[in-house]
Amino acid sequence: MTLPHNTPHKTRIHWADIGVNLTDKQFRDDRDNVLKRARAADVSWQLITGTSLEESRQAVALASQHDDLYATAGLHPHGARFYSPETEKELRELLQSPEVRAAGEMGLDFNRDFSPRPAQEKAFEAQLALAVEAGLPVFLHERDAYERFLPILKAWRHQLKGAVVHCFTGSKRALFDYLDLDCHIGITGWVCDERRGRELAALVPNIPDNRLLLETDAPYLIPRNLPTAPPLKRRNEPALLPWIGQCVALLRDQTIDVVAANTTANACELFATASPEQMIAPD
Repeated sequence: MTLPHNTPHKTRIHWADIGVNLTDKQFRDDRDNVLKRARAADVSWQLITGTSLEESRQAVALASQHDDLYATAGLHPHGARFYSPETEKELRELLQSPEVRAAGEMGLDFNRDFSPRPAQEKAFEAQLALAVEAGLPVFLHERDAYERFLPILKAWRHQLKGAVVHCFTGSKRALFDYLDLDCHIGITGWVCDERRGRELAALVPNIPDNRLLLETDAPYLIPRNLPTAPPLKRRNEPALLPWIGQCVALLRDQTIDVVAANTTANACELFATASPEQMIAPD
């Protein structure tokens, strides 16, 4: 992977991937190699996204086996119609797991409407309450739902330990409103897409250094501008996070070292993890 020519590397850099779907079936046959490639690419830790009860269980189980993996636990808005007292009881238990560092993925998705909007709103608020109860930050999903999402989040924000708007692709107004609520902003390979990422690319310099986070959302959203042949089956994976970081660095007129240091420090603080220097190196 080619890094910017003006980037000095006096010390090893570290990256944190704050959104990766490692339990996805696309990683079933070679997950260990995916982890090895990520570590070789200086991705020091990853946050595995829980989007359903089953995936949250799997995320916790996987994270418990590796010192450089953490997990979230939640119900994606696509599955909000399945939210029930039983779901809430198990989510509450999962949020007590030491591997879980955020509640979610939760929020609203009015683009696909796989669950009725009233059900999405109900599940969203219920999970915000669980996050407050557990003292955890929230991992948020918002797509084409900004007008309804913002007032719900605003009503709860003062009680939340922290919040990241995962895979942000919204408008300038939305970005500034989320920043006004002291949210972190997760940037994915969407920013590398010359077709649909132009608006996001223009907004990236407006994100303060201390609110910027990076994520692959692997196996989805593979960067379209990779300089070499894409990985197997055009599947995104955590080892490609430095490429997203390089794109962000160029957009912000910063070195890749600065972006790596800032985003990793932000991730460690938000999700209460050890710094890469403090972590035991994985086998």
